[in-house]
Amino acid sequence: QVQLVESGGGLVQPGGSLKLSCADSGFGFGNFALAWYRQISGKEREQVACISDGGGATYYTHSVKGRFTISRDDAKMTLYLQMDSLKPEDTAVYFCARASWVSFLGGKLECRASDGDFLGQGTQVTVSS
Repeated sequence: QVQLVESGGGLVQPGGSLKLSCADSGFGFGNFALAWYRQISGKEREQVACISDGGGATYYTHSVKGRFTISRDDAKMTLYLQMDSLKPEDTAVYFCARASWVSFLGGKLECRASDGDFLGQGTQVTVSS
């Protein structure tokens, strides 16, 4: 049974940095594309970034491009999200997920996780002065 444990969130001032981790305990971690999502209370979950199996391709939503970096360590079965130049609008609960849908149309990576792919509690990131 897959379990995902997100960690690394906290309170940080605007312009600061945090590094999130997602520890996966299930079989076949290295065979999946992985994604970070975030959710503000009362709003839809938003995809932040995605990384292909093997780590050779990544996707970022426009609002975090150039500030966030997604990476993975398959030996440690861990997904990471380095967040720099944080803004108040980055405040949310961050979740990781194994992607159940992946596309490489036109050389661009896209991935999607469905509701059943979110198996962790998330980690709260608050950006405030």
